[in-house]
Amino acid sequence: MTTALPKSELSNLSEPSEFSAFLQETAGLTKRLFIQLQRRPTTLIAGVIQPLMWLVLFGALFQNAPTGFFGPEVRYGQFLGAGVIVFTAFSGALNAGLPVMFDREFGFLNRLLVAPLTSRFSIVVASALYITTLSLIQTIAILLVSSALGAGLPTTTGLLLVLAIVLLLVLGVTALSLGLAFSLPGHIELIAAIFITNLPLLFASTALAPLDFMPTWLQWLASLNPLSYAIEPIRFLYLHNSWQWSDVALAAPFGEISIGGCLAILTGFCVTALLLIQPALKRSLS
Repeated sequence: MTTALPKSELSNLSEPSEFSAFLQETAGLTKRLFIQLQRRPTTLIAGVIQPLMWLVLFGALFQNAPTGFFGPEVRYGQFLGAGVIVFTAFSGALNAGLPVMFDREFGFLNRLLVAPLTSRFSIVVASALYITTLSLIQTIAILLVSSALGAGLPTTTGLLLVLAIVLLLVLGVTALSLGLAFSLPGHIELIAAIFITNLPLLFASTALAPLDFMPTWLQWLASLNPLSYAIEPIRFLYLHNSWQWSDVALAAPFGEISIGGCLAILTGFCVTALLLIQPALKRSLS
C-alpha cells in the first residue's frame, strides 16, 4: 500500500527537477550557439584580430606623443590597452541581439516558444553566456598581446577585477541588445541602432584620449558614458601595482570617482539594464 506524499514534500521534489531542466535547456541552447560558431569560426577570429589591430596600429600612431601627455612615464600602449579591452567587450555585447533577431526572422524562435520549455528565459540566458564567453576570450587575447607589446599586466587581483568589470559591462549591454532584438521589427533596424550607438560611445569616452584633453562639453559626455567607468579603473590597474578601492580612477567634472565607485556605477547600470528589458522579454516570451 502506497502512502501519498504531502503537497509540501511534492513541491520540494519538483523544484530541483525544474531547476535542473532549466540548466539542461540553457546548456542545450548555449551549445547550439557554439556549434554555429564552430561552423563559422570567422566570427571569433575576426573578433580577436580586430582589437589586436587597433592595439598595434593606434599604439604605433601615437608612440611619438610628447612625454607625459598621457601621464607621468605612461606609454600610449599602456594607456590604450584598457580602452581596447572595454570597447571590444562593448561591441561584442552590442551585437548579442543579432542571433536572436535572425532566429526571429527565420522562424526558429517561434519553434522554441511553442516547445515545452521549463522556462523561456533560458533563451536569453544562453545568449548571455555565449556573448560573455566570447568577450572573455577577446579580453584574454588583448591582455596577452598588450603585455607582449610592453604594456605589462595588472597584478593577479587586478586581473580578476578586470574580468569582473568586463563581465558587468557585457551583461548590461547584452541585456539592452536582447531587449532591442525583441522590440525592433527586424535586423535592419537593429543593425542601424548598433551603428548609431557604437562609434559615438567610443569617441565620447576615455578609450582613446584622456579626459583633460577633451573640450568641456565632451568631458561631461564622457563622464556620463558607462564605458568610461569600465575603462578608467582598468587603466588604473594597468598603471598601479598597489591599489585600494578608495583610489580615484576618474576625475569627472562633477567630482572624483573611486575604483569602488566605478564598480558600483557599473553594477547599477547592469541592474538597470536588466530591469528595463523585463517588459519586452515578458511580452515576447509569454
